[in-house]
Amino acid sequence: MGHTEQWRITMLGDGGVGKTALAVQYTMNSFIGKCILSFSILSNHVAETYDPTIEDAFRHSVIVDDEMTYLEIVDTAGQEEYATLRDQWIREGEGFILVYSIASRRSYDRIKTFQDSIMRVKRGARPVFMLVGNKCDKAAEREVSKEEALSLSRVWGCPFMETSAKTAHNVERMFSDTIRTLRQARDGDNYTRPRQSVGAAGGGGGGAPDRRKRRCVIL
Repeated sequence: MGHTEQWRITMLGDGGVGKTALAVQYTMNSFIGKCILSFSILSNHVAETYDPTIEDAFRHSVIVDDEMTYLEIVDTAGQEEYATLRDQWIREGEGFILVYSIASRRSYDRIKTFQDSIMRVKRGARPVFMLVGNKCDKAAEREVSKEEALSLSRVWGCPFMETSAKTAHNVERMFSDTIRTLRQARDGDNYTRPRQSVGAAGGGGGGAPDRRKRRCVIL
């Protein structure tokens, strides 16, 4: 295990589907809920406001099938106002996890927008991506059936699974399977890595995010 492979996995999907929570659960073994809090004593009252992620990078080292892997997990904004940044995230990504919430029909309906962007930016290549239905712990609030999403994944020719960032169900498997698929693509024909890959990010593997946008502020 002397060689450490490096991959950049980019998470795409609508805002609020749990992309950040999945990355934190995988890299830190904890559930953050809706937001990460930062504390300030600038006033004599406390208020919590939600601010969506623009872009975070979580770095993590893991052994998959006896081979050490260094991951950079890029957590991105799903809101339309950040759509202009999406092409750059896709251009620099190597594997993609398309996340929707099983409790949100809107997030599922929007997932094709992200898949279309991958196919457009990565045209001429065979991009590696997985369809993921998060929040499967909210079965009573389900708006998207597993059968419907599985059917879509077959049309796209990609893996599919349901996860829960809250209970950690399938979270490790989601990333491990993506790594395995990336290895298969790498060992196949006509594979070209993006010009800017995780090697430029440096070493490490403690799992701490490089946070470029905080989500919550306490005033």
